[in-house]
Amino acid sequence: MLYDLLIIGGGINGCAIARDAAGRGLSVRLVEQNDLASGTSSASTKLIHGGLRYLELYEFRLVHEALAERELLLAAAPHIIWPLKFVLPHEKGLRPVWMLRLGLFLYDHLARRKRLEGSHMVSLKGNALGAPLRESYNVGFTYADCWVEDSRLVVLNALDAKERGATITVGTRLTRARREDGRWIATLEGGPEIEARALVNAAGPWVSEVIEGALHAHSRKHVRLVKGSHLVARKLYEGEHAYILQNPDGRIVFAIPYEHDFTLIGTTDVPYEGAPGGVSISEAETDYLMESANHFLRKPVARGDIVWSYSGLRPLYDDGSLNASVVTRDYAFDLDAPEGAAPVLSVFGGKITTARRLAEHALDDLRDFLPPHGEAWTQGAVFPGGDMEFDEYLVSLKAERPFLGDALALRLARAYGTRAERFLKAAHSTADLGRDFGCGFTEAELRYLAENEWARKADDVLWRRSKLGLHMSAEEQGALRAFMGG
Repeated sequence: MLYDLLIIGGGINGCAIARDAAGRGLSVRLVEQNDLASGTSSASTKLIHGGLRYLELYEFRLVHEALAERELLLAAAPHIIWPLKFVLPHEKGLRPVWMLRLGLFLYDHLARRKRLEGSHMVSLKGNALGAPLRESYNVGFTYADCWVEDSRLVVLNALDAKERGATITVGTRLTRARREDGRWIATLEGGPEIEARALVNAAGPWVSEVIEGALHAHSRKHVRLVKGSHLVARKLYEGEHAYILQNPDGRIVFAIPYEHDFTLIGTTDVPYEGAPGGVSISEAETDYLMESANHFLRKPVARGDIVWSYSGLRPLYDDGSLNASVVTRDYAFDLDAPEGAAPVLSVFGGKITTARRLAEHALDDLRDFLPPHGEAWTQGAVFPGGDMEFDEYLVSLKAERPFLGDALALRLARAYGTRAERFLKAAHSTADLGRDFGCGFTEAELRYLAENEWARKADDVLWRRSKLGLHMSAEEQGALRAFMGG
């Protein structure tokens, strides 16, 4: 089959481009060598945000675009994205109060804001927001950004793309591609050759490897890999608010309520020189994050409090900066389109927050190389399961299916939104949902994930389609692995 667009990479950028292109009427094939969101896109700090720190780097265009997207995404996926209040304690000797106030003023006004509250200066003394902090912190600021279930956002982009006609293939690697008669002829591992009018290289950390290895081409742009690591500790404080903590080196670290029982601490920025692939947190990174949290929080973090860590490689566009912390978080394209030959658009950098706009820009650059197709459409479109007001839907779900209980109803509503109805169907008890593997994760839910969301292995379910890996016992996880065959 001849596709209009072949996309390499099942992270947030590739899946967002697939969704947009399929919705415009183009024929789309996306291939991912591992699982959707198995790389950078599931190893983020899980925020939809403008990037307050980027104002110091004069990234005003990026912050403006990200702030505008924050509002759109909150409306489009209210089940997996929700507001999160941040507390920024003032640290004497670092950024002065006037600078923080100015930065937050810009943050409030660089893009139109309807759904989220603006920033405020607050006294931390005698305030629940200040209670978890050391006594030396008297003054701070609050502002709002959004939390996102990052890997689920990737899956929902892919699901929407599939339902609009795209073919999404996981566990499939592009081995090579060549130009021939104005088309790409691509060879997929273990499969036949396919043809495409245009190719998008959205391979994230592997973007340069695809260019030089599979495509035998060269790029004027380069990727810079930076490792970001996070700790997950047992809950360090009460409350649904997060903290943004300023460090003496100029970086910031977040402490965020996570999965009800935990606190997420991150992230680091460590230059990475090796080949792209799996990475893990180092002792130095662990010490850095613990020291940062312990500098601010009244309750110290001990190593025994840490229950999990995760790391990912950020494929940043190499802008020549010497310090990894100040490399641009904006994205860049390299369009290779010799006259009469099929084009390839390679994507460098990008953020979860701006993936929808990145997709629009990518299709703008490729428009002249593709058959006539529709205009941009995603700005007001909801993601699968997002066609509701969340609090109202949760109330109705619990009323209609009281057998779920409050905790399970909340988890299912958050994960699937209205799509939960597709596997709950006419169930009148948990027994109707089949075997319970633990934490209310049943055969019915597993079937839904396998048939609709490309879940093939236990880790796909435990760590990307959900974070049940934090809650299920080792025995429960083992039983699920045995049932899924890996």
